[in-house]
Amino acid sequence: MLGKKLVTAQKRGETRALCLGLAMVACSMMMYFFIGITIVPSYTKSVWTTETVCKLLKATIKDRDHCSPSEDSEDEDVFHYPCLEVWVNLTASGQEVLLYSTEDTLERNRKCFYVPGNSEKPKEVKTRIETIASNLKRYQTFPCYYDPGGIQTNAILSRLYPLKGLLFAFLWPTLLFTGGCLIIVLVKISQYVSVLSAWQ
Repeated sequence: MLGKKLVTAQKRGETRALCLGLAMVACSMMMYFFIGITIVPSYTKSVWTTETVCKLLKATIKDRDHCSPSEDSEDEDVFHYPCLEVWVNLTASGQEVLLYSTEDTLERNRKCFYVPGNSEKPKEVKTRIETIASNLKRYQTFPCYYDPGGIQTNAILSRLYPLKGLLFAFLWPTLLFTGGCLIIVLVKISQYVSVLSAWQ
């Protein structure tokens, strides 16, 4: 009687472990899919792939010439902010180009280095832009990225999704997938051993 209870408990444990393993594999597949349709296209679409050193030429805050998130927008209620215009010299080519914070900044506004979120308060935005400008002026030279193919004649300070970031994004679903597969394999081995012991 006790043996039957132990066998039943073992089978329940194996079933739960198998369900856990399958759930982990399913979750990892969903994470892979999500990364594949969001982060990977952004990484592959970016042409700013080569790192170089940028030397600051000019960082100007245009208080009177406010920038809206969209150049085509004529709505007076749209969020406006001071425009920080940054010119740098690329040491790799010697070109004088505009510098942007990330690829996303360039897409949102081709005039300004930094584009704040619509929910940010104007005073906070002004303080942040002034801090960014002072930091750039203090360091003068810093790493940046440019397009070696020449499609984009500008530079960005940092990539939204660098190679390290992409690999880190794939790390967690890979660990989840590996753990799920390991659980499934261990359950199957346990079931196989149980069948062999029952025949002996």
